[in-house]
This record gives sequence, structure tokens and C-alpha cells, in this order.
Amino acid sequence: MAEEGEDSKFNSPQPPPFLEVACKSLGKISRFAAGTRAGFAVSLINRKLEAGAPLVSHIEAVKDGEEPISFGPDAILVDYSNGWKLQTVTELDFGGVRKAESIRLIPTQAPNLQIFEGRRPAKIVPKSGVSFLYIAKILLAFVLIFVLGAIFTVALENLPRLILLINSYTN
Repeated sequence: MAEEGEDSKFNSPQPPPFLEVACKSLGKISRFAAGTRAGFAVSLINRKLEAGAPLVSHIEAVKDGEEPISFGPDAILVDYSNGWKLQTVTELDFGGVRKAESIRLIPTQAPNLQIFEGRRPAKIVPKSGVSFLYIAKILLAFVLIFVLGAIFTVALENLPRLILLINSYTN
């Protein structure tokens, strides 16, 4: 019986030792070990891109006539075989979507947005522009400073009269 168990180990279909991802921006195929996270693969592919080339946002499994399967940053890349191919999706594939609204930007409440690809932050994108509310707060602060200054000026100018008035009531 021990021999049957050993034979089944050798005769069972083995998964390929690597996965191939077709990169549109590079025009090449990148290979990754089985069990690689999609975010890590995207990070490595983006590092190989030339300046000005569209960044890869995520990886999809595609097959003619089927809805694509998207891999999130923490998903493990899987080869579905039977006509399914892994390929990259670039920011340009989202027609009309601005870079700041891209899928890669996750937190929207923080003043500095961190983009995580794999385990390390890839890029920090500051919020752009000065809002109307920010300018209004600055103007309100200046008005309050001038009002407070005027109150102290009037109080200090009238302090000698106030002291004389208090002294006249006490005497």
C-alpha cells in the first residue's frame, strides 16, 4: 500500500512552478512564483517601467467571451488555465478617470494618501490645492487678531481713568 501512495504523488498533476503575467506597458511577459501576491507583482512590474509609461493598477485573468477576474493587492495570483491568461491593467485602461481618482488610491480621509503595493508604501500623494474653507479660516483668524488687539488698545487707553474712578469711590 505504501507504493500506491507514492505512485499517486508522482502521477498527480502538478501546478506549474511559475505564473506568467502579460504586461501591456512593457510588451513582455513577467514570471512570478506560485503563491505570489498580486500587489507584489504590480510593484515589481511598475519598477521595470520606463519613465512616462502608464503605471499598472492591477492584474486581471482574461478569457475571450468571459468577464475578467480582477486580483486585489492581497490576492494570490492563480493560473486558471483552459484559455485564461493573466495580464496587467494600466491607468490608461480606465478611460476618463483621472490619476487622483484611480483605484490605487485607497484612503481618502487622510491629508497624505499612501498607496500600498505589497507591504511597502510605493508613493505618497499629497492633496492638491488650497480649499475655500482653508482661506476662510485664515481670514477669520486675522479678523479675530485685529478685534482682540483693538479691545486691548481701548482697555489700556482707558485704564488710567478707570483707576482714578475706582480710587474716587473708595476714598
